Amino acid sequence: MGNNWTTAQMPNQRGTKVVITGASSGIGYETARAFAAKGAEVVFAIRNLDKGAEVARQLKQEYPNAVLKLMKLDLSDLASVRKFAQEYQQTYDSLTLLINNAGVMTPPFQKTKDGFELQFGSNHLGHFALTGLMLPMMSNVPSSRVVTLSSTVINGAEIDFDNLDGSKGYNRVKFYGQSKLANLLFAQELNVRLKASRSNTTSLGSHPGRANTNLFSLGSGKQTGPLMKIVKILLAPQSAEMGALPTLYAATKPTLSGGEYIGPDGKGGNKGYPKIDTSVLKKYDPNMTQQLWDISESLTGISYLS
Repeated sequence: MGNNWTTAQMPNQRGTKVVITGASSGIGYETARAFAAKGAEVVFAIRNLDKGAEVARQLKQEYPNAVLKLMKLDLSDLASVRKFAQEYQQTYDSLTLLINNAGVMTPPFQKTKDGFELQFGSNHLGHFALTGLMLPMMSNVPSSRVVTLSSTVINGAEIDFDNLDGSKGYNRVKFYGQSKLANLLFAQELNVRLKASRSNTTSLGSHPGRANTNLFSLGSGKQTGPLMKIVKILLAPQSAEMGALPTLYAATKPTLSGGEYIGPDGKGGNKGYPKIDTSVLKKYDPNMTQQLWDISESLTGISYLS
């Protein structure tokens, strides 16, 4: 069990700079809220700045001393990813934590601006590119961390390297599982490479269990309707606040050394308090992971950490 770890056990985060993708709702918002409460400087890396501004106002009402910044980021557009990294580097001199949280789930078949299938392109390739561009800002920061969110759907998921773009057929659930498996493999492989390069930075993975979030809007970002709200209650027994705990644990627990995967401690990992989940180690295939890494570098044009 995870000893019922909550944000009350989070260390003080003053002096910490944290970038959270998709911070304006769901797991991302609850993650940002916890960091704001602990004194971190929080950058909302988000698509919709108007929505973000409203959320930030609410957060400032709750925590008047919170230091928040909104920055435009569209993970489905590599030009936007590059622009975000450039603007961050022009504004800040370092980064302590990068939380790769944002994602779209099971939308109809769509492609990103760069021609990638939307889920693989946004959930994995966008974060792969972002991380590669942001790592230089983290290299001189002791105990800096990258936390990448995966999902329980990786059970049974596989990566179809012959059909990453969906041109040979598209199943929205399978492609979501593929993108989240890629997230997990990326988090693990990144940590291997960081250790090999003797970096100060570590990489960890996390998943929220079955949490009630706006992922059920199928990538639209819109509020869900009455029927879908009922479905959310039935399929997602965990609140977004509880669902954020594994990510917060992965980002701040001092005893973690990198490479860990954190999820809820309840049955099936669906809900509960955070714990280290070792069941996913069997998912790590060095050959498949190397292939994923090479393809990701080729598609994004981002090369880092040999």
